[in-house]
Amino acid sequence: MKCVTLIGMPGSGKSTVGVLLAKALGYAFLDTDLLLQQQQGMLLQDILDRRGVEAFLDAEESAVVSLACTRTVIAPGGSVVCRPRAMQHLAQLGQLIYLRVPLAELERRINNVSTRGIVMAPGQTLREVLAQRAPLYERYAGAVVDTGRDTLEQTAAAVLSCVKAL
Repeated sequence: MKCVTLIGMPGSGKSTVGVLLAKALGYAFLDTDLLLQQQQGMLLQDILDRRGVEAFLDAEESAVVSLACTRTVIAPGGSVVCRPRAMQHLAQLGQLIYLRVPLAELERRINNVSTRGIVMAPGQTLREVLAQRAPLYERYAGAVVDTGRDTLEQTAAAVLSCVKAL
């Protein structure tokens, strides 16, 4: 089987659920935020602060399109949907599953918006980012898993069911 990529907003559980899913499938796990930090030699927030949103998105796209893997669960940054070329590459690698989380739950989970490395324009709110990205996540996803207040294990089990059904 090819790769499985979990897409969704920051705080949706892509990395944590991704590790659980990788274990259940016997796959490797890859967090592209960590790859991007290694390639750029700095933290995500530092890339944003020093280079700006567009340069960040360009660097993220380059990191994603450089991926050549199989049997891997991939957890890209939430902003990956802002670059069609990156999304096309991820789709070529395998299944795309959107972890959809309501705004209220995202706001509860994310208490460090200004330091977490979330790609946002100055003055932009989490609500606005979600409104902008949600249609993109929906467009690219082969399946959607509503997470809400499910436990990580419940979410991973729901994603595993989607993977087996696709």
